[in-house]
Amino acid sequence: MKARGLLLPLTLLLVPCALAQFGSDMETTGNVNVRVTFNDGRACNLQLHVQLMESSSTTPVVEGYTNTSGMLEFPNIRIGNYHLLVSGEGIEETDSGVFEVDPRKVSQYQYVIVKRAGEANSTESKQHTDPTVAAVDLSIPASARNEFDKANEFMNKENWKKAIERLTKALEIYPKFAAAYNNLGVVYSRLKDRVLERQALQKAISINDHFAPAYVNLGRMNILAGDFSGAESALNKASTFAPTDAMTLVLLTYAEFMNRHIDQAIATSRQAHGLPGLHALAHQVAAYAYEQQRDAANAIAELGQFLKEEPVGKRADSARKELEALQALRTASAAKREVQ
Repeated sequence: MKARGLLLPLTLLLVPCALAQFGSDMETTGNVNVRVTFNDGRACNLQLHVQLMESSSTTPVVEGYTNTSGMLEFPNIRIGNYHLLVSGEGIEETDSGVFEVDPRKVSQYQYVIVKRAGEANSTESKQHTDPTVAAVDLSIPASARNEFDKANEFMNKENWKKAIERLTKALEIYPKFAAAYNNLGVVYSRLKDRVLERQALQKAISINDHFAPAYVNLGRMNILAGDFSGAESALNKASTFAPTDAMTLVLLTYAEFMNRHIDQAIATSRQAHGLPGLHALAHQVAAYAYEQQRDAANAIAELGQFLKEEPVGKRADSARKELEALQALRTASAAKREVQ
């Protein structure tokens, strides 16, 4: 398992005017994207049980399982205070601590750091037992990983200044720490410093050209900049190195659609649909792609599936109107054929 870093929050995808049609109901709900990593900074590739709990309740509001990239999305969560309980074979049960589903954010990430069950051996010895670990990851000193973990804690608290300080220290100790450069890119993205963000992400890739999170983050950055060709290229690489990461495929579907690669967008959306979890946005993009092909039947089917997965919010309202228009057009066309 290769060393992994953090991904840019989905908010960065959804807020620009280029994606205004995919807006969300920010007044009452938000999306909670869960990202589980081990305490050495690596993405957790175990299928873990995640429960979203209200801070004052012991009954889960919703629950699900992470994918092989340690990710899970809970859509349309009502504004309030929650915490996450993460459990499963191979880890110690972990509580995220209380956080707020913020009405100012369309979507937000919650990073949960877990420990392997009965973790007694040193990090270094465990790394060497994994034949897929990149060579540059095998020599990361414990002190650098410690700074990396502390930076993650500051990122969870949105203390970007302290996060930069810790990541900088980690890189001073170990200059080939690709995940640290990737996370530095995430911090600069939140500070809206696009120049330093791109530099950090490209540095991560130059160290480890199979590092999927950096390609995903670069793809998101290119989407924000309207560079859909660059986004498609970066996300294609990310999907090659992390083929079971559904969110990468959702982003790739959108980039392909915006590049007018309609057939590819439909094919990629099908790949995303085949993975565990709810991928509402992929259904909506696929519906628009089918409309471009004048395939009303499949467009209607995709919008229907979208509404099953995301039944409320502005995106749902938009999809519902589009669905009604397509159904009315199809009915009118059928009536016209009968008259002829």
